[in-house]
Formats: sequence, structure tokens, C-alpha cells
Amino acid sequence: MAGSTRPGRLGIGVIGAGKVGAVLGAALRGVGHAVVGVSAVSEDSRERAENLLPGVPVLQIPEIVERAELVLLAVPDDALPELVEGLAAAGVWQPGQLVVHTSGRFGTGVLAPARAKGAIPLAIHPAMTFTGMSLDLARLTDCSFGVTAEATVLPIAQALVVEMGGEPVVIAEQDRTLYHAALAHASNHLVTIAAQSAQLLAEAGVEQPDRVLSALMRASLENALASGESALTGPVARGDAGTVRSHHEALLRREVDSGSTDIRLAYEELARSTAQRALERGLLKEAQATEILDILAQSHPEENP
Repeated sequence: MAGSTRPGRLGIGVIGAGKVGAVLGAALRGVGHAVVGVSAVSEDSRERAENLLPGVPVLQIPEIVERAELVLLAVPDDALPELVEGLAAAGVWQPGQLVVHTSGRFGTGVLAPARAKGAIPLAIHPAMTFTGMSLDLARLTDCSFGVTAEATVLPIAQALVVEMGGEPVVIAEQDRTLYHAALAHASNHLVTIAAQSAQLLAEAGVEQPDRVLSALMRASLENALASGESALTGPVARGDAGTVRSHHEALLRREVDSGSTDIRLAYEELARSTAQRALERGLLKEAQATEILDILAQSHPEENP
């Protein structure tokens, strides 16, 4: 195992020069750790490694593991178990070696084959979307990391996050999937909602939908994060059944021409959830919520002969 050049610094091997791996490798390098090798297969990953980790040799995965005191596994979730098991079968993992993965879905259980060889498993997931460019390094300062590790080594995981400028948030092993589902729901589905809303605006003749949505969505997000569901506004929260009906009818009519149902179905499901949560919190009366839910359950006339 290669040693680092400064006391307290680690020799780090980055497996996966994707958007996350290259950025985190660069962040750790920026605070004095030595990146001893990086794996990069695609042309994009090689270019990313050159830009964010200049001078770091591109090596085969077993050689990286053999050289590193800390192995950073930044690979797709589905590829992680097989990679860890394959390296264990090859006898590459080393006693005392830190093995860190960046998957939100998994805790440290997925690293059991490495642990069995004496390695120290850590799960560190940045709750942020990455561009794979240097601007991500500055954004790490405002980033929370979901951290999972055994109690005796948890401070190591937390220290690594703090070194990168982030804030460690401890997630229990059994809660890891729920944690990741929450982040995916908040981030990925927000993109879908924005895209669907922009599509409707474009169909309504708006030339720059993003400009129309920008102030509204930014303010809504900030208010929701600051005030929770007390920030909820709009026709569902007001019990304005007539407006909900007009929205729903317009989306149904749109389907006749477009043949696309995804926007209407998303609107219905989110409006139902909004109505139910507003009712539970006393923002809507039961009669108002029932009327709205009945409207949302209506379908095309031809669907009910």
C-alpha cells in the first residue's frame, strides 16, 4: 500500500472518474491528500480525470486498490456489489485499508466482502447533483453528506466530509434506502415537474418557459424549505374546486390531440397528495377535499361508456 507524503494525509485511489468520483477526488486532493490513481474507461471520464485530477495516472482497478490507503468507489449503484465481491475474490483488499463508496442506496453492508479481508468500510453520499466540473468543488461547501459507518470509525467518515467542506449527516444502515428515496423524490421529480410545466407553457405559446417558471419555482422551493407545508398555496390548498376542475378538463382535452398522458397523470397524483396532506393538517375541510378528489378521479367520457 502506498504511503502519502504528508503526515495524516492519505494515498487515495479513485475508482470511477464519473461526475461524483472526479469531483470528490479533486476535493480530497485539494486538502492535501495524494490521489495515487484513477480508473477511467470512457472518453468523457478520461477527459474529466485530466481536468479535475491532472497528473494522476489512469490505472487498472486492481493496481489502484493495491496502491491506495483509501479507495473511493464512485460507480453506479448496481455495479457496486459485483465490483466489491470481484476485488475480494481477487485478493486485492488490504487490512486496515479504508474503503469508501458514494452510493446513496447502500450502507456499509455492501462492503462486507472488503471488510472480511480486513478493510474498513465507510458510506459517504453527497446530497447534491453534480456537473462533473470544477464549479462543483465550491458547491460542496453547502452540501450535506449521508454518512453511514460503524460507531468506532464513524469519526473518520465525518472528518473526510468536513475536510471536503460538507456537513456530515449520520444515516443508520437500515434507513439508507429510505434516505435515498427521499433525495431522489426531491431532486429527480422536481426536474420532471419543471420539464412538464415548461412543455405546457410552450404549448400555450410561451417562447421562454424557463423565464416564466424561474422566479415562481425558486420562491416556492425556498418557501417550502423554510416554512414547510405552511407555505402551500394554490387552488388545491384554497379548496378552489372550480379551478382544479378547469385544469383537469384542459389536461384531458390536451390528451385527445397529443395522445400523451404523463402530465395529466402526474398532475392528478400530486394534486391528490396535496389535497390529502392539506386535509390532514386542517388546511382543507373534508367536504372541500372530497370534491377535489372526485374531480381528479374523472376521466375521458369514452373511458366510461
